[in-house]
Amino acid sequence: METLMVDRVHSSLRLFMHRNAIFLCERLCAQFPSETNVQLLATCYLHNNQPYAAYHILKGKKLPESRYLFATSCFRMNLLREAEETLCPVNEPNMEVPSGATGHYLLGVIYRCTGRISAAAEQFTQALTLDPLLWSAYEELCILGIAEDTDECFSESTALRLQQEHTSTPTLVKSNFANENRVLSSRVSASLRDISPKQIKQLHANNIAEVSGYPHVRPTALHVQNSSTSNVPQFDTPSPTAAQTSSIMPPPLFRNVHAYQNTISGDAPTKQKANGVNQPLRRKYMDEARLKKVSGRLFNSDSTSIPRRSERLKDTATNSNSNTSQFGGNGTGHSSGSRYEVIDEMWTDNISGTSSSVSTADGRSFEQDKAERILLQDSKLALGIRELLGLFRTLGEGFRLSCLFKCQEALEVYRKLPESQFNTGWVLCQVGKAYFELVDYLEADRYFELAHRLSPCTLDGMDIYSTVLYHLNEEMRLSYLAQELISIDRLSPQAWCAVGNCFALRKDHETALKNFQRSVQLDSRFAYAHTLCGHEYSALEDYENSIKFYRCALQVDERHYNAWYGLGVVYLRQEKFEFAEHHFRRAFQINPRSSVLMCYLGMALNSLKRNKEALEMMEKAIAADKKNPLPKYQKALILLGLQKYQEALDELERLKEIAPHESSMYALMGKIYKQLNILDKAVFCFGIALDLKPPAADLAIIKW
Repeated sequence: METLMVDRVHSSLRLFMHRNAIFLCERLCAQFPSETNVQLLATCYLHNNQPYAAYHILKGKKLPESRYLFATSCFRMNLLREAEETLCPVNEPNMEVPSGATGHYLLGVIYRCTGRISAAAEQFTQALTLDPLLWSAYEELCILGIAEDTDECFSESTALRLQQEHTSTPTLVKSNFANENRVLSSRVSASLRDISPKQIKQLHANNIAEVSGYPHVRPTALHVQNSSTSNVPQFDTPSPTAAQTSSIMPPPLFRNVHAYQNTISGDAPTKQKANGVNQPLRRKYMDEARLKKVSGRLFNSDSTSIPRRSERLKDTATNSNSNTSQFGGNGTGHSSGSRYEVIDEMWTDNISGTSSSVSTADGRSFEQDKAERILLQDSKLALGIRELLGLFRTLGEGFRLSCLFKCQEALEVYRKLPESQFNTGWVLCQVGKAYFELVDYLEADRYFELAHRLSPCTLDGMDIYSTVLYHLNEEMRLSYLAQELISIDRLSPQAWCAVGNCFALRKDHETALKNFQRSVQLDSRFAYAHTLCGHEYSALEDYENSIKFYRCALQVDERHYNAWYGLGVVYLRQEKFEFAEHHFRRAFQINPRSSVLMCYLGMALNSLKRNKEALEMMEKAIAADKKNPLPKYQKALILLGLQKYQEALDELERLKEIAPHESSMYALMGKIYKQLNILDKAVFCFGIALDLKPPAADLAIIKW
């Protein structure tokens, strides 16, 4: 009963019938209250998104699997301290972390959420050592920015170790199975001394076919029960009774169904006419009486009751009359019975040597085939492991470079993937993110759109896609994307980020803020949602709350450079230039290739009157992204402050080629011409600036 219920629970879990699994498992635990069954019930609760129920029934359990499930429940309930104490008890420091690689991974996630980066990295590394195919552990190391090169992590030695792990256990199982088959074959050969070699081969084929086709049936070779003992466990399928065989087809060995039923039930055979002259000496045409004789010996539970050949030879003459009466008839039955007796003697004489030679030949053939199959399987396994590790090397290297913001190198690695792997949602989203970090929003839009078209229900990365559409001012497409994501999953934080970006593009910051806060409520560990809330508070000039949300984002992910950048912008607006320079520099250390971060760091340095450092940073920003107009404009401002008017005008002329419709540029050019007392050009530039509808700051410059 317990085995059946456990099997039904696992079947329900496989079919996602979680409520049915919980009901059955509760009955199981009530009837058989073992800790293993309690673990299964906790697993059902976790599958049904009820971590509090699993927490209640597992509290105080000591088995490793129970500890892991309890820690998982605590983590889902945000009880991080209790989860950590369960996985790694303080009073028992030498206790192993349960569940191997997955236990170390969970402990690493807990350490990362509590800000212990070095301890988290150690646990992720340990998890990857125990299971090199645990991609999530390597992904976390990449996010922390400390992942090792993929050639070392997924190396040839790793492939050899995986091959040894996956071939040792199956080889042992195959060896044991072959030994059992060898002993069983010898027992069958010893028991079937009175059956022809053709019958033995047919029996062997039927036995194998029945076992492989119906694993729940455990047949013996025609249910032979040998009195000799053996270390091989007996197959205990019982022989059918007469009542059971009345409507069941007999084994393929017996082609005469009527004779087989008579043999089993013990009824006398029907009388038949036999022609001793025309009937050939073929076993296929044996009459029912002879078949009864063979089958009687075959199913006889006592092998010693079978008469020996010498006894049958001695009693041939005395039994002739009984044979005649048994078969009944006119004398033909007697000659037929004698002929079959002689045939039986021939089979009895030759069966021992023939069966032993067949079994020996079959044994050698079986061993040779088994060795060839094992070698073929091992070679396929080794090839598969190397192909998988090669794929992991490419994907891992691309993701590692992306997390280090080496986006151009990451794109080159992703292009090495085969077409079938490149055209998947995950890879295309990673390519889109790389172009987003390179501020190439058009290319990012192209790859994100392709990813969304190939995998429309994949929501990971759609928050970045909505930001790309925000920067491209694609209001209609952004609105459509937001509605589509909400229709797919209203409880996903990415969907509400897209809705928030849609309202932010319309300058409705309060409504956008509500949607971003909804995203934070759905997933408090979603760092980007915290950052977007900070941006909206900053747009509303609520700097206190803005700083609060930026810090929440950094608590979730210390390497989330967008939050460091947001804090720097807030302090820059508050004219806290030292704080601004500190936070911009932290963001720059995380993403040292961002032209925007270089520019804002240069602005902070310029505000601190560190003009030389500011100019150097602006030069780096221009070199990093020649299409970015902001560093050129800021460089011109710094040169204007240093009274290098001609150099400032030259820089603005180069800027005009990139952004010919920027009102701020013409307002600054007019200001420089006014300083140089070139009034006609100054008036001309101010006029162009006014035509382009400048912001309030530029209007102040023009009026001045």
